[in-house]
Order: sequence, then structure tokens, then C-alpha cells
Amino acid sequence: MPTTTDTDELVLADAGTVADLRTFVTRARAADDGGVRLQGAGRVLAAYVCVMRAKLLGEGTPTILGLRTMALSAESDLDVTVSLASVADRLARMDADDLALPVPPMTVNESWAAVSAPRGAWEELGAVDAETLIKVAKDGVQEIGQIIPVNPGALIVNNARAAVWGRPVPGLPGELPGGAAFGAYTLGFVAPGETGTVYRSHRWLRLSTGRGHILVRPKATL
Repeated sequence: MPTTTDTDELVLADAGTVADLRTFVTRARAADDGGVRLQGAGRVLAAYVCVMRAKLLGEGTPTILGLRTMALSAESDLDVTVSLASVADRLARMDADDLALPVPPMTVNESWAAVSAPRGAWEELGAVDAETLIKVAKDGVQEIGQIIPVNPGALIVNNARAAVWGRPVPGLPGELPGGAAFGAYTLGFVAPGETGTVYRSHRWLRLSTGRGHILVRPKATL
């Protein structure tokens, strides 16, 4: 159940940053309209969202998180998880020259937000071009569409997603699962001509581009 907290605000750096956050929230809602973790550290905002996660006990769908960092014009030490819908509503109400985002007072409980990815000790595993990631994402969507029959039950849908997105992609560093490519594509973190880098810290994997980061949480922590 949601809980009430004191209302706070985040003062974003400029109008471009507001637009960036608005786009990020919109794309995240299309993937999984749940919560967003807003974590302020000085003048940097880290916004975490969940692209996919297991929805049934024992299911093999990986937990794929998206992370976008943005500049703030005022320092913040906020760390709160609120609904994407509530943030989208407040962004829609902001005037063109308004940089202060009121943080929704109602928090939400998201299991994926309870465990943070490591902040250090990331080992670089290799690079991957954006075209490969985009192809993996599109091919996966097509494969799932071919597997799922008309009027499928939730179990069939979840099993198909787990099989496709949880499968390591041959040739990608660190046995990166297809779900990481889907997350990067869905959130707009990849574009033709660009390159991503894969890292590992303990059992976590991270796919980073100049546009954002995809974090793959080990299944043992779900």
C-alpha cells in the first residue's frame, strides 16, 4: 500500500532536462507502468525504472532496470520511489519555463527498488554496437509474437517473455540477456552508429551508452 511522505521538489537544470525526464518517463510507462526511484545526490538526479521483471513465482524473466542521470540546479538528497503516472502528471502541469518538479507525496512499494546495484568495482567486458542491440530487441519482439497464441493466458505470456528475454545472446559480452537489449531500445538508449559497453560487478551486469544505463539484476536477489 502507498504511504504518505512530506512533499518535496527537484529543481532540474534547464528546460532541456525537463524534456529529457518527460521523455524518459513516457518511454518507461510504455514498458512497465509501475514506479520510478528518484535518487538525488548533490546536483545529480538518478532516475531508476523497471523495464521488465518476473510476475509469477519461479518465472525466469530477468529483472531489467533502466537508469538515466540528469543535472539539478539545486542540491538534493532525496531517495523516494513514486508512481510513474504521478510524475508524468506533474511534468504535464509544469509551465514551459518551470524547472521545479514537485515530488509526489505518495510513495509506492516496488520490490526491484529495494536492492541497489553496486556503485563501484565494475569490470569492463566488451563493447557492442547499437545495430546489434536494436536487432536483438526487434527479433525478440517478433519471436514472442510468433510464440503467443490468440487469447493466451498470463502463464503462456510470461513463459514466452522469460524464454526470449532471459536467454543470453550469443556473441554479446558477459552473456548479456536479450532483455537488456530490449530495455535499451525501449528507453531510447541506443541509436544507429553508436556503441554500448557491457560491465560486470559481482553477479550484476550493466549495459551503458551515452544515453543511459541498463542494469540486469541477478535472479538470486529477486
